[in-house]
Amino acid sequence: MPEIIFNGPAGRLEGRYQPSKQKSAPIAIILHPHPQFGGTMNNQIVYQLFYMFQKRGFTTLRFNFRGIGRSQGEFDHGAGELSDAASALDWVQSLHPDPKSCWVAGYSFGAWIGMQLLMRRPEIEGFMAVAPQPNIYDFSFLAPCPSSGLIINGDSDKVAPEKDVNGLVDKLKAQKGILITHKTVPGANHFFNGQIENLMAECEDYLDRRLNGELTPEPAAKRIR
Repeated sequence: MPEIIFNGPAGRLEGRYQPSKQKSAPIAIILHPHPQFGGTMNNQIVYQLFYMFQKRGFTTLRFNFRGIGRSQGEFDHGAGELSDAASALDWVQSLHPDPKSCWVAGYSFGAWIGMQLLMRRPEIEGFMAVAPQPNIYDFSFLAPCPSSGLIINGDSDKVAPEKDVNGLVDKLKAQKGILITHKTVPGANHFFNGQIENLMAECEDYLDRRLNGELTPEPAAKRIR
């Protein structure tokens, strides 16, 4: 798996990149948890998500946000990290200018950054938000959420309580033209200790169904005159 260094807004960013053999393959970017709480691109869930997309023929990138590993810069409370993610997507697109589609997956803090990237980049047509934290981070920018995707969390998560995640899901599900799929991993905490296999089974099932053309939103009902 090639180690790469690319330019970000605060200096060089370190990543792991796996190009697909197909020129027009879809792109997936994976975003890691909070840099100040041990989050890196080598987090086990981030690695498993990367491998899941790679196995399905995606051109796949995970990278360290600024200030982590060999990435330059300092933690910027989300604003800079969003710019890092945008630069990462730019970098992949410069090498693969005609992808079939583009996906973003993020875990915890990375889910919050990923959803903001989704709002900025209309080419992103699928997302996975693993253990998002609407109790800590503001997700009100998803008005409306532009793409269909998966939100998945554990029902024993004390960091991002289930009721808060359910509130976010309910808001997004009320929107027309997209389909939000919500899965809960029984017994899983925020770190999915002992539950990563179950988490990945749900993510793989969701991705396979999307790639097979399932899980498309129903068209908005026509107004009766």
